[in-house]
Amino acid sequence: MKIKKYTLKDIKKLIIVGKLAANTLLMIYEYIKIGLKTDEVNSICQKYIETKLKCSSATIGYKCYQHATCISKNKICCHGIPSYKKKIKTNDILNIDVTIIKNGYYADTSYMYFVECNYSIFLYNNKLNNISCLYNAMSFVCECTKFSEIGALIQNFAKYHGFSVVKELCGHGIGTAFHLQPLVLNYNGYKTKDVHLKKGMCVTIEPILIQRGTKIKNLNDGWTITTKSKSHSAQWEHTLIINKKGVIITTIRKNEKL
Repeated sequence: MKIKKYTLKDIKKLIIVGKLAANTLLMIYEYIKIGLKTDEVNSICQKYIETKLKCSSATIGYKCYQHATCISKNKICCHGIPSYKKKIKTNDILNIDVTIIKNGYYADTSYMYFVECNYSIFLYNNKLNNISCLYNAMSFVCECTKFSEIGALIQNFAKYHGFSVVKELCGHGIGTAFHLQPLVLNYNGYKTKDVHLKKGMCVTIEPILIQRGTKIKNLNDGWTITTKSKSHSAQWEHTLIINKKGVIITTIRKNEKL
């Protein structure tokens, strides 16, 4: 398996594009409200990416996909397609996933948003949305960490809190292309192909948790993936660069305290 490693010059550019991706998710926060359609959210993001950031979205045109974001509500695990038919409602939990390209370098990140949840639903969804699943995994990452160790940490965290991870979907290498080697599994599924992280690698970690069951299904649109149990799902994602001291989180947002 050939895994690309980046130079200091590359890393500076990856940090720049990561910050822009993070800013997109911060910007859209104030627009998330009841009644807004998910395609309207997508349009706001696309305009911001293209006119304010002077960048482009990696998802537009990717395998014929035509939107600047993926927006996944409630039971949708990932790859939700923005639509004028889908309105944001009270008690929704919403994942917005963006991938930005700047000067040939990529950054991929996603975040969960609550929509005016009542207190009891908030408490239940907040447990599912516990971003510590991602933070715990990132805190363990450094040079020489095994990919199997990251996957096991995510899986054990989910199990401890009463949830399961989606095994069919995973993180990936990124940098000068959208998807590169290696695959970063959210469980310990490595056998003979387990590898160590090395200085200069750039990867995404993106755990997806489900409230009930483990099975997912692909809808006929060819993109949307939902839980078979129809229970809620939550996903988080950051882009990381490995260095000797640990990691550089290129997509860290200003409202995150790490």
